Amino acid sequence: MPATIDLLLTENVDNLGIVGDIVKVKAGYARNYLLPRSLATFPSQELIDQLADRRREAEAQLAALRTKQAGLVEQLEGYELRIERSCNDQGQLYGSVTQKDIADALNEAGYGVQMRDVRLGTPAKRVGHYDVPIKFTPELECTIDVSVAPDRPLNVEDESDEPGIEFDDDGNPIEPVADSSSTENEEATQDAEKEAAAAE
Repeated sequence: MPATIDLLLTENVDNLGIVGDIVKVKAGYARNYLLPRSLATFPSQELIDQLADRRREAEAQLAALRTKQAGLVEQLEGYELRIERSCNDQGQLYGSVTQKDIADALNEAGYGVQMRDVRLGTPAKRVGHYDVPIKFTPELECTIDVSVAPDRPLNVEDESDEPGIEFDDDGNPIEPVADSSSTENEEATQDAEKEAAAAE
């Protein structure tokens, strides 16, 4: 069997085509997935003619879906979505906010978005604002503002008395680098105190 082969789709296949399309695919993909599941077959004019009505229906459904998605892009551009989560007083979440969480929240708000349409690079692990792309197709894309907020007032200490704790992107505290000169001064003071105590 050659490396790639032409097949006639007998069903709609995501990211590949709709029923009636003739597509070029890798032989392994055809042999292990498309053919065993009756999603495609080897093309012939007779089969193409048989699938003509179903193809017209699929094209109409696809056009309606694209119109709906285009409307969603207009509605969602710049949309602010607020999601509350439990976190510690430093704003680190006890869990994380994922693509599914965002898709579920958008659906609850009345926007028909699937999890795969939410292009969140990595789950959000801290409170804050995140620019999240919503991408239906390469031509239909927008960006929403996801605000991950604490589910309670945070008990933040007064930063005027103590330096604030900084966190990395994963929410882990960053250890401050010790000042070598101040460390040496502290050691010298401790040595002097020991000598004074011994003299007494």
